[in-house]
Amino acid sequence: MDILKRIAEHRAREENLMWRGTFAEYLQLVRKNPQIAQTAHSRVYNMIKSAGVEENEDGSRSYQFFSREIFGLDRSVERLVEEYFHSAARRLDVRKRILLLMGPVSGGKSTLVTMLKRGLEEYSRTEDGAIFALDGCPMHEEPLHLIPHDLRLEVEEELGIKIEGELTPYNRMRLETEYGGCIEDFPVRRILFSEANRVGIGTFSPSDPKSQDIADLTGSIDFSTITKYGSESDPRAYRFDGELNKANRGLMEFQEMLKCDEKFLWHLLSLTQEGNFKAGRFALISADELIVAHTNESEYKAFIGNKKNEALQSRIIVMPMPYNLRVSDEEKIYAKLIKQSDLGHVHIAPHALRSAAVFSIMTRLKESKKQGADLLKKMRLYDGESVEGFKGADLEELRNEHADEGMSGIDPRYVINRISSALIRRDTECINALDILRALKEGFDQHPSITKEQRERYMNFISIARKEYDELAKKEVQKAFVYSYEESAKTLMDNYLDNVEAYCNMNKIRDPVTGEEMDPDERLMRSIEEQIGISENAKRAFREEILIRISAYARKGKRFDYSTHDRLREAIEKKLFADLKDVVKITTSNKTPDEHQLKKINEVTKRLIEEHQYCPVCANELLRYVGSLLNR
Repeated sequence: MDILKRIAEHRAREENLMWRGTFAEYLQLVRKNPQIAQTAHSRVYNMIKSAGVEENEDGSRSYQFFSREIFGLDRSVERLVEEYFHSAARRLDVRKRILLLMGPVSGGKSTLVTMLKRGLEEYSRTEDGAIFALDGCPMHEEPLHLIPHDLRLEVEEELGIKIEGELTPYNRMRLETEYGGCIEDFPVRRILFSEANRVGIGTFSPSDPKSQDIADLTGSIDFSTITKYGSESDPRAYRFDGELNKANRGLMEFQEMLKCDEKFLWHLLSLTQEGNFKAGRFALISADELIVAHTNESEYKAFIGNKKNEALQSRIIVMPMPYNLRVSDEEKIYAKLIKQSDLGHVHIAPHALRSAAVFSIMTRLKESKKQGADLLKKMRLYDGESVEGFKGADLEELRNEHADEGMSGIDPRYVINRISSALIRRDTECINALDILRALKEGFDQHPSITKEQRERYMNFISIARKEYDELAKKEVQKAFVYSYEESAKTLMDNYLDNVEAYCNMNKIRDPVTGEEMDPDERLMRSIEEQIGISENAKRAFREEILIRISAYARKGKRFDYSTHDRLREAIEKKLFADLKDVVKITTSNKTPDEHQLKKINEVTKRLIEEHQYCPVCANELLRYVGSLLNR
């Protein structure tokens, strides 16, 4: 009954939105809120902007509208919104272009278009996104088209709007026959965009050129009414039900546009440039809609190589949509796809998806000519990590080095398919990083597009992802062995900083127990610094750099803590782990643990489950695996 109640409430909300009135009443609405008369491009831009815009530290912008479904494509999305949607919303010439999203398979093109469609459906139900049309019009025509051209300039100045487009033949006939030319009496109603109901949102998909009819785009003659109305040029004898008709005022998705027969594309020439198209035996029909198409890189290259396509090519704005190149965002993509699939109940061990993401990102990156920038460092820089020897300017240089980076490599669907394969082989509902990496490797032979050379390259990336996981696994277990890991790390770091400060200032350090003054503990400092390869000659520079960083933080009123300096944090962790290594090694690798070791194993397993999202299965597997690693 609760479900039925919610359905009834939803129906009531929809009915409350269905405003109806006359053209005279509609004019009063426009006078109060001129935004009602905005163009399709403006409506899409305002919809995106209304969801929120976040300013990033580097000056770029993140649009929250896309953040729920699209990950790692912030730069591409920002360019799309600013260069196309924003410019088109201001009636610049960009709006007279087809938006063509070009990128590899499973790169997010269809997802982005689907989000625009669903977003328009929701936005049309809001006060800001309200849209009105001539009642009974199959093309949901803008009511302001009723205003004669002689009066439009005055009306535009009075209402603060701009009127574009001609009254369609169907509504022109209705105005004369049904309302005797009385524009003010013509009925107007609010419409709600709906792809399912074919209101304001259309989708055109190419099929066999021999059987597909142009009527799919522009509508067709209703031959059953010819005898009734006597002429094929009578608007009442025509079905205005093509995708271009139904998508008027909103958005039309042109799926795989470049696979389409040329005769279908010709209709887009006048639609994009002049805002109208030809249908049947009528004058040009006005249409205000955003056309979004998508294709892959190889088809686009073939398209631009054909000189016959030059006219259409000049009316297209191409927006590259490469694969994501950030490991952390790739994990989010996998998590989203898994949630949408039947694998949602499966427990995936921590770092498993990250291992798959490391592999995928490595396949998409291109080698850099910049000294010292190997693919692993490049991957870490792209993911926002600090890498010794590289600054922010270097990151931008790396990004600009290859314009087509991210346009090739392993796609997310392949990874999800291999995760499914790994799950089928397991007799438990839990898979770990090793299961996924093994499944990815085994899938190379079944992937038709992977060449022998690529296979060898990908095998190397599997090895890199495995090494990255090994380090994470050891760190996870070693952390779990320390009951209060963060506190131990903080204590060790504070001790190190006290000694560094005394060393740089050439002071003594006071023993906290005896009060005795002593020289800085060189042995302690070197045992930490050696963990990250700081040489004897470089130790003073490193210590002075630490002190400068502390002073800089103090001036800004910030506290320098354990996680502030990436390299020092790494050194502290490695020192803690080195001290723990023998204990962990003996405890995890002993096949017949004694009572004390068994108690410790149970404590560590419990900590892994409670604090690190492991399940009993993958926690025990992790301990056994790390034990084998430490014994190598």
